[in-house]
Amino acid sequence: MLIVASVYGQQAEKANDLVDYINPLMGTDSKPDLSNGNTYPAIALPWGMNTWTPQTGKMGDGWQYTYDADKIRGFKQTHQPSPWMNDYGQFVIMPVTGHLCFDQDDRASWFSHRSEIAHPYYYSVYLADADVTTEITPTERAAQFRFTFPRSDSSFIVVDAFNKASYIKILPKEGKIIGYSTKYSRGKMSNFKNYFVIYIDKPFTLAETWHGKTIAKDSLEITSTHSGAVIGFKTERGEKVNLRVASSFISFDQAELNLKRELGNDSFDVTCQKAKAVWNKTLNRVNVEGGSIDQVRTFYSCMYRMLFFPNKLYEINAQNQIVHYSPYNGKIMPGYLFGGTGFWDTFRALYPFLNLVYPSINKEMQEGLINDYKEGGWLPEWSSPGYADIMVGNNSASVVAEAYLKGLRGYDINTLYDALVHGANNEGPISAVGRYGVKYYNELGYVPYDVKIDENAARTLEYAYDDYAIYELGKALGKPKEEIEVYRKRSQNYRNLFDPQTGLMRGKNKDGSFETPFNAFTEGNSWHYTWGVFQDIQGLVNLMGGKQKFVAKLDSVFSLPPIFDSTYYGGVIHEIREMQIANMGQYAHGNQPIQHMIYLYNYAGEPWKAQYWARETMNRMYKATPDGYCGDEDNGQTSAWYVFSAMGFYPVTPASDQYVLGAPLFKKITLSLEDGKKVVINAPANSDKNKYISTMTFNGLPYDFNWLSHKALMKGAIINVRMSEAPNKSRGIKDKDFPFSLSGEN
Repeated sequence: MLIVASVYGQQAEKANDLVDYINPLMGTDSKPDLSNGNTYPAIALPWGMNTWTPQTGKMGDGWQYTYDADKIRGFKQTHQPSPWMNDYGQFVIMPVTGHLCFDQDDRASWFSHRSEIAHPYYYSVYLADADVTTEITPTERAAQFRFTFPRSDSSFIVVDAFNKASYIKILPKEGKIIGYSTKYSRGKMSNFKNYFVIYIDKPFTLAETWHGKTIAKDSLEITSTHSGAVIGFKTERGEKVNLRVASSFISFDQAELNLKRELGNDSFDVTCQKAKAVWNKTLNRVNVEGGSIDQVRTFYSCMYRMLFFPNKLYEINAQNQIVHYSPYNGKIMPGYLFGGTGFWDTFRALYPFLNLVYPSINKEMQEGLINDYKEGGWLPEWSSPGYADIMVGNNSASVVAEAYLKGLRGYDINTLYDALVHGANNEGPISAVGRYGVKYYNELGYVPYDVKIDENAARTLEYAYDDYAIYELGKALGKPKEEIEVYRKRSQNYRNLFDPQTGLMRGKNKDGSFETPFNAFTEGNSWHYTWGVFQDIQGLVNLMGGKQKFVAKLDSVFSLPPIFDSTYYGGVIHEIREMQIANMGQYAHGNQPIQHMIYLYNYAGEPWKAQYWARETMNRMYKATPDGYCGDEDNGQTSAWYVFSAMGFYPVTPASDQYVLGAPLFKKITLSLEDGKKVVINAPANSDKNKYISTMTFNGLPYDFNWLSHKALMKGAIINVRMSEAPNKSRGIKDKDFPFSLSGEN
């Protein structure tokens, strides 16, 4: 490690590699009733098809790794986006010594974090009961394992293909195990199999298959509800046994091809070096300087979480064609496909980050969405990997519209536009596809409370923003005005839920009366959802009675006690508990609906309050430690809030050209854009005390606006920010300085 100059009053280390700042254990000290992230240490490449993790939980437990666990049951190939969604396409590899055992409880070994090394590109842990050190290093669709065994006449490797129907076969002459798992957690998928191949570089003298808790005598091949294999051999102390592993959703042959392509003849160490290089190259698109070591570690640990989902579901066949297994029709289809993300979370900041920093991977994701629509008839709102019936909204509209509006080209945007129109005007086969309650929404301008549609107020507010996104995309595509005007009109439907008496959004009954009590929202309350008018904050300001009352309402979020009504859920859900213990009033940063609210001070002439609360939230709610998040991390969204906020701006309205200003966390931030241009944000006086923007220039010219243009940033920019201890209350206070709102578009 290199030591650089003192910053923020302490010495900050500068790693030779950015990836070494990352703590993959950030957020792993979690449980169902209190989340500090609900993450697991993901050993994988950015957007890789496969991820590996040590498994401490029981088979089928979404909390597959928890920091407070004492034992590891195996090393699991996982595709799990969150514990609430659980997993699919999973199997486990585990070394064992002493006596032959394969059941998940019997094979489990005590371990300590003191003997655990976790990097995105490399994981190592000492298994005390087996006296074996396990090492893992990944590629996108393959991995290498290295087990260091003790001296033993009874050393084993267990492969567990999990329950819900699985297959396994041992081929001793080839030093090979093949198998497949069919286990998945969400939706309906036909012909689903995760095929795997494992090569072991040491001849084995024992080979057994098993099912359930029973050894299958005299059989090296088995299909059962729960299948597995054990191979065994003698080892000397310090002997290293190497495994080469790959998988495919298509076939055994494709798994072999993935292994050959991605591992070749590389040693474990070479694969590890390559994985580390991929991470460094990917992370180097954003360089931060002049922060404390904790701030830098937190920044890159958050950035790491942003680079996994949605993950690649596509593979490259023997003819070098891009193909994928379709979770919609069970067939092998041409083209890209991605899975494992919920747009309710990630439309807010994760996709805006991709559009800014990694647009080419989002172009692949947009092509994948075309295939989702063609094969399944709908765009997914939560893919895991197909349609999952969870959460609300029709936020694929934002993800699709934003990508095109921010410059992505070279794919069939008109088909995606058709998909948006289809989704916006129809109910899907499940409530989380299309628009549940669309008939009421289109006729009344809101989804009513008293028609047995859950979370109706949340749906209304999100549909209104999604209509705005469709309107903006249609306008950009030159669609006829009479076709798109309806979406502009519907984007104002948020007004139908505003209750002037309380100054908050409130569910309505079919007859137009407001519902009682306030519980028509998703994982939160009206204090969180009232601000969900991303497309027209000025309209919300007007409804609340002007800027002064709007700011007072914002202020009250932080000053009110964290009281709540749990009657809708029948108990205190973890999202509410996390708000209650955060000591920030009604500000529930641990969940997504309110995360943009801090930036709304910019729309009412008091931007310094956004600067203050953004810094407070970064300081209090994030740290690169096992308890380092204040709620569910959620597929990169909560991390994306931190990364954007640390850069000094945030995408309040993703499907627009603007980012709304906060203030940078570091003395210097350099964005290296995909085409080689750079955005440099200089704030040399930044410190714990100097958290406010005094003055700012953009490419050398004074800049008083409370927003930045995406289009301008993409041309490259130098932004100089003079930071001060006291707020500058004369900057950014004029109406012309405020960010975009649809009410002021003309």
